[in-house]
Amino acid sequence: MTGADGGAAEGSARRPLYVFNGGFLTQRRVRRILSLAGWDIRIGKPGPEDWVGVWGKSPTSPRGEAVAARTEARMLRVEDAYLRSLHPGRAGDPPIGLHLDRTGVHFDSAGPSDLETLLATHPLDDTALLDRARAAVDWLKAAQLSKYNAFDPDAPVPTAPYVLVIDQTRGDASIAHGGATAATFREMLVFAQEENPGAKIVIKTHPETQSGHRQGHFGPDDASGQITVLSDPVSPWTLFEGATAVYTVSSQLGFEAILAGHKPRVFGQPFYAGWGLTQDETPVARRQRSLTRAQLFAAAMLLYPTWYDPFGDRLCRLEDAIAVLEAQACAWRADRHGYVAVGMRLWKRGPLQQVFGRVRKLKFQDDPARARATAAAEERRLMVWAGKETDALSDASQPLIRVEDGFLRSRGLGAELIPPMSLVTDDLGIYYDPTRESRLERLIAEAALLPPARLRRAEALIARLTGARLSKYNLGRRELPDLPQGHRILVPGQVEDDASIRKGCGEVRTNHALLSAVRAANPAAVVLYKPHPDVEAGLRDGRLSPDETAEADMVLTQADPVALIEACDEVWTMTSLLGFEALLRGVPVTCLGAPFYAGWGLTQDLGPVPDRRTARPNRVALAHAALIAYPRYNDPVTGGACPPEAIVERLIAGNVPRPGRFNRTLAKLQGLFASYAYLWR
Repeated sequence: MTGADGGAAEGSARRPLYVFNGGFLTQRRVRRILSLAGWDIRIGKPGPEDWVGVWGKSPTSPRGEAVAARTEARMLRVEDAYLRSLHPGRAGDPPIGLHLDRTGVHFDSAGPSDLETLLATHPLDDTALLDRARAAVDWLKAAQLSKYNAFDPDAPVPTAPYVLVIDQTRGDASIAHGGATAATFREMLVFAQEENPGAKIVIKTHPETQSGHRQGHFGPDDASGQITVLSDPVSPWTLFEGATAVYTVSSQLGFEAILAGHKPRVFGQPFYAGWGLTQDETPVARRQRSLTRAQLFAAAMLLYPTWYDPFGDRLCRLEDAIAVLEAQACAWRADRHGYVAVGMRLWKRGPLQQVFGRVRKLKFQDDPARARATAAAEERRLMVWAGKETDALSDASQPLIRVEDGFLRSRGLGAELIPPMSLVTDDLGIYYDPTRESRLERLIAEAALLPPARLRRAEALIARLTGARLSKYNLGRRELPDLPQGHRILVPGQVEDDASIRKGCGEVRTNHALLSAVRAANPAAVVLYKPHPDVEAGLRDGRLSPDETAEADMVLTQADPVALIEACDEVWTMTSLLGFEALLRGVPVTCLGAPFYAGWGLTQDLGPVPDRRTARPNRVALAHAALIAYPRYNDPVTGGACPPEAIVERLIAGNVPRPGRFNRTLAKLQGLFASYAYLWR
């Protein structure tokens, strides 16, 4: 049996796989992927009907090969997939996918592999498959993802134009088994110079060479005249943009160069050579087929590998693996320099450290001037809780990162000190403040231009969220009572001293004024008022008296917000996130303030919406910006950065963070000292 993209299906009978390499026993991720793919790792003597597992053509592979030859067992060769991890394996990062090849190994041109057979014989003409391939290439490029991803996408590359020569690590199995030697690299450099007289030559070293794990074939001594050696970690996609020609022996970067639109000059015999997409110095005679880039990618990335989702602990499709690696890479790239955090209450510091301090521990400061000085001295970024931003911080010369809770936060209230599962970071403003542009605004405008293929992920996320009836806090409220019949309008109450009210509202800026405006505009409607849960708990301002709620037909306390949205015909709000949740469910929304989702043509806007919001995204594009591109998600089970889909599944399963003993005690005291809420907010 096979899975969606060629891996063995989960739940199928597991076959014994005898191994003679300790890595199969000690590398937990490799063991798990093999197990999910239907293999039962064992030590012992295989029989003729059994399988022996070896790692590619590694120095330990002859052990397994010899046993297989003596026992007539079959061979399974295991290798890392082409999209692997943040850091190289020698730095300790586990792979996100494997190649499980039953006939050979993809980089050994002496004989065919499962991949070569796919490339030579598979029709590769399915429209849906090729559409997936093209969309995945676009996603990899947009996310700046490669096999290894510990690089800054904005890191400078040499000034174009230049000829790119790709180095590899000495002793790499793909060199010797790809019809090349160490001398081939010198030959390649000579060809690059002779075929491009007078051109600037850039030699790009391997990430493992740059990190000191393995030697390459070129070094600083090779830099002279028109030749430069680039060892800095840069984006391959950016590097390809400035290249007029690409030269490689058997590096995977040659494959990525094809995806970037090049026809690389190839001096070895890698898997991607021989299909009409390369200029081959030593062709493989049996490879006679001409393929398109999409066909090459479909076979090499969709059909051949076995991909793994570490958060769902399951085999998955390439798209799921990209989402996982994108989340991890984005977090590392943002956090690698570290932060000085100011304006962070004590109870928030632990969760913030877990999210933002995994690469370099956060330093917390209460004094803004000291925070600025520390950030400058230690070359860290300056971070502030958005509501604690001051003029002194805003005027600082250092860039300022503002932090707030995300839109898919937790199962429980932030005011009850429940740690968040998502946070947003904003280097321009903050989403709830329409008086200035925010990063979310730019992402919404960009999402309006995304192709349909890039939006399918958001569409699936909306379906999963709404199907599971999830919202920001997921409080598990009581069932709704019988509601009056008629045209129902849901009016969500808000915390009246909330920053979104102070920054984003005009004349209507209190719950009572909101109710009065709704009743005046809809005299015959059934108006249902839902108080904010923080206000109901006595933790924030905004409670209305019975006289003030007289204009509502019913006041629904402790009500399930999702059930209310589903039971109503429209929502009227100032700036409540419930309006966004209503849009996701296709319910019309009228805004009397300027929340982040207003002004884009998706709502009826009666408030002061910024003129700069001219893009016209659909609700799926809005969701892509607000739920995928803008927030940071942290998995409460593994403790690492994860995609939103993982958080949705944790919320559904109930695997969510809960407050520690200190937070639980402080949360109880809040009810007694609600007027001192500034101490914990």
